[in-house]
Amino acid sequence: MGKPKHMTNKQNPFARKKRNNKEKGAEPPARRDKPYESIVLENESFEAYYKHQQICGSEAEWEQFMAHMRRNLPVTFRITGSKAQATLLLKLIKQDFFEEYFRAVKELRKEETDALVEPPRCLGWYPRDMAWQLELSRKDIRRSEPLFKLHNFLISETSSGYISRQEAVSMIPPLVLGVQSHHKVLDMCAAPGSKTAQLIESLHASDGGHCNPTGFVMANDVDNNRCYMLVHQTKRLNSPCFLVTNGDSSTFPSMQYTQKDGTVCPLKFDRVLCDVPCSGDGTLRKNADIWNKWNLAQASNLHGLQYRILKRGAELLEVGGKLVYSTCSLNPIENEAVLHHLLKESKDSLEIVECSDTLPTLKYAHGMTYWEPASKDLTFYKTFDDVPESQRTVIRPGMFPPSKEEAVEKYHLDRCIRILPHQQNTGGFFVALLEKKKPLPWETVADGQEPTTETAPIVEPPQKKTKYMRGFKEDPFVFFEEKEEVFDSLNKFFQLSEDFEPKNLLTRCRVGKKKNVYFCSSIVRDIVQLNEKRVKIINLGVKSFVRCATRNIECDFRLASEGLASVNPFVGSQRRVMVQKKDLIELLSCTDPTKPPEISSLTPETQQNLQNVASGSCVLECMVDDVKLTTVGWKGAMSLRAYVDQYDTMHMLRLLGGDLSKFEKNKFQDKRAAEVAEEDDIEENDPAADEGSEPVQESNDD
Repeated sequence: MGKPKHMTNKQNPFARKKRNNKEKGAEPPARRDKPYESIVLENESFEAYYKHQQICGSEAEWEQFMAHMRRNLPVTFRITGSKAQATLLLKLIKQDFFEEYFRAVKELRKEETDALVEPPRCLGWYPRDMAWQLELSRKDIRRSEPLFKLHNFLISETSSGYISRQEAVSMIPPLVLGVQSHHKVLDMCAAPGSKTAQLIESLHASDGGHCNPTGFVMANDVDNNRCYMLVHQTKRLNSPCFLVTNGDSSTFPSMQYTQKDGTVCPLKFDRVLCDVPCSGDGTLRKNADIWNKWNLAQASNLHGLQYRILKRGAELLEVGGKLVYSTCSLNPIENEAVLHHLLKESKDSLEIVECSDTLPTLKYAHGMTYWEPASKDLTFYKTFDDVPESQRTVIRPGMFPPSKEEAVEKYHLDRCIRILPHQQNTGGFFVALLEKKKPLPWETVADGQEPTTETAPIVEPPQKKTKYMRGFKEDPFVFFEEKEEVFDSLNKFFQLSEDFEPKNLLTRCRVGKKKNVYFCSSIVRDIVQLNEKRVKIINLGVKSFVRCATRNIECDFRLASEGLASVNPFVGSQRRVMVQKKDLIELLSCTDPTKPPEISSLTPETQQNLQNVASGSCVLECMVDDVKLTTVGWKGAMSLRAYVDQYDTMHMLRLLGGDLSKFEKNKFQDKRAAEVAEEDDIEENDPAADEGSEPVQESNDD
């Protein structure tokens, strides 16, 4: 017998890494080398490089640019446009939220009650007044007691999915991409997921908020752990038209899907977002660590990867489709040089198109048409011939600009959008919109078929596993068959409409009782079933039904609040209850699940609506200002309760005008109370505290 595996060097590298992380977790977290307050916000190489590249038009503008770079970034948020309650929430924010904001800011700054406070600023280039900027930093909101209600509001509404806290410039790429409900969308480098969430919103919003658009969003990331962060970020949107994959974007596999006529063909995307990894010097205002770490080697090392990701995105793009290339870097080597590199190779297959018309009032600079690559020691080169042999592995021919005439007339680099921090008090960012005019030169077109990519042909993988799949092993995606006992029960109890497709239901286990049942759109199911062996799929589907076996109830499942928006249109009228506003407030305000409100305590109208509804899971509906609010409920023999988590409860109570005081937590007050309690405990257990008291007479009794 050989040695046990733990005594050899042939250990599972993922398991070893997991053990090491567990051991590190037992240790106290390492402190930052320098607190943010002590970081010197200067870098001579940064200033020298960008001054040489002339990213600002004048010395006065340069001073403004550097001054803004050293300031804290203001907080921005947007209201989720795909939610039916978005307009109602916007109205509420403009009234109650702004009033609390003015009061809290005056208290924070210790100003008089009649002092003027700069109001929250609406981002005019974002549609329908749905994005706002506060003249406060994240630190102000998080660490200031006068702002605790404002902080609680942002946390609860973000957790329930009705607003998203996101940097202003980060909102731009999904906007210019122009996603419609029928589009097949690929986000190539998606984590942490704020732009992905925006793409999902656009997919649903363009269809009037319909639960099941015909398109989908596929979000990919190369890092397995960041994929789970991505799932968490997008989970609150609860879209059945969304899936997460884990793979290298630069070698993303070719996939297949089934067309309406039933034929299987290569999957090409209508919209592709390439928000590529970058040096990130546009984020200096929120990531102060970069000041100490910034150097030119980062951009030079990333240029090749950025080019490969962009090239693969263009290969996966449908002819006539659009692709956004974006970075949070200011460096032309990571921006215009990458685009020029691909445009030169693709000849006239791709074109940078104007996108500024979709962003009214946005202030920006046009893309650069001339730049000079430089070595780490800031030696600049006008042509590749000038680069010494020792630097040619770092500075490559594709990094150099075209002639000034070609840059504008042939490659249209001036159509790119370059956003500088001082232009509207934001971070730095770069965006370019490309349109695919015809197949790329290295793509071949078979007779009567769509173009396929020679560099990544569709090849069925061998039966045996040929490469190590990094990360956790995912549970299987098991779709319902034609005849499922579970579906028969769901169909009968919830009176699902005839156009509900049972094959779109799935579970994550092959054997045993199905605990949770998920729902996805037809096209997502089709893609998963055709491509499971080509790409690692991390997540898809929305939890819609949960096993909840109860005596005297016909169905062993209840509706899940996460999937209500997806399955609600299919639920029959016998499982719906219209409740009065007053009653819904009472149901939501009940925090003790063991003592739900009695039906007899509700209004006569609600009692009347409950008479013909059998016990079990149901949909509760309530009209507020012509907007129908829906939530999951449970009707018992004598009581009625709402199945809603804390943050959704707070959101609905806010819209209904209910009392939120029991949910409001002042963490500063709680901390003071805990400190007082701790001091009292110390005094009680301190022997020195009893020195002044008389000694206790010991008893002589046995």
